[in-house]
Amino acid sequence: MTAGFYDDPASVAAYLDHRHSKIRSPNLVMEDPAFAAAIGELEGLRILDLGCGDGTFGLTCSNQGCSTYLGVDSSQEMIRRANHLTAGPLVEFVQDSIEVYVPNAAAYDLVTSRMALHYVEDLNPIFERVSQALVPSGSFVFSVIHPIITSGNQAPDGPRQTQVVDNYFSSGPRSRSWFGRPVLWHHRTIEQYLSLLSGAGLSLTGLAECRPVRELFAGDQAEYERRLRVPVFLLLQAAR
Repeated sequence: MTAGFYDDPASVAAYLDHRHSKIRSPNLVMEDPAFAAAIGELEGLRILDLGCGDGTFGLTCSNQGCSTYLGVDSSQEMIRRANHLTAGPLVEFVQDSIEVYVPNAAAYDLVTSRMALHYVEDLNPIFERVSQALVPSGSFVFSVIHPIITSGNQAPDGPRQTQVVDNYFSSGPRSRSWFGRPVLWHHRTIEQYLSLLSGAGLSLTGLAECRPVRELFAGDQAEYERRLRVPVFLLLQAAR
C-alpha cells in the first residue's frame, strides 16, 4: 500500500504540496528545525540518507558543503524528482528499498532517515546496518510519526485539535487513509525505539518531540497554539 502511494504522481504531488506549504506544514514548523538542530554543521561530512524522498535534504547537504551525499528511496517517482532537483558530483540517488539496502561499512559520518522508518515492519536489520555503516563516533538521526499519532484509531476531521490514543502498548501495523490513499504505519512506543537502538549497539544522544517554533508561524498565533496541543513527530539521535 505504501509503495503504491509514493509511486502515484497525483498522491506524491498532493503530499509534497502539503509538505512544502509553509506554516500549514507541520514538517516545516516542527520537524525541520528540530532536525537541523540535531544534525548540526554538515560541511565535510559523508552522509547516507535512508528514505530520501524528493531530494530536498540532499540539496541542503550539498549547499552546506557535505563531502558526499547518498540518498536511497524505493519510490521511482521520488527518485525521479530528486534527480531533477539536485545534481552534482557529490550527490547520488539510488532507487532501492531501505529494508534491503546494504551500505558500505564504516563509510559515513552521518546517517539520516526522515519520516520513513514508521513504514518499516522490522527495524532490527536496518539499525544494525546503520551501526556498521557509521565510522566510530558517527551519528544516526531519524524522525518518525510520533507514537501518539500512530497509536490513534481515527484520522482527524479537519485540522487536528485533539488525538485519540488506542492500544498504545500494542505495536504493529496501523492502516490509515492519507491524502486519499491507504497506507500502513507501524506503531512503536518510544521505549521500543530506544531498545532497538541499544540492541544495534547505538547509544542515545538526543531525543526531541519537535515542539513548534513560534517564529516560523508568520504571526499566526492560532495555528501556533493549535500545534502546541498534540505532538506530531519524534526525533531520535544516536551514536556508534
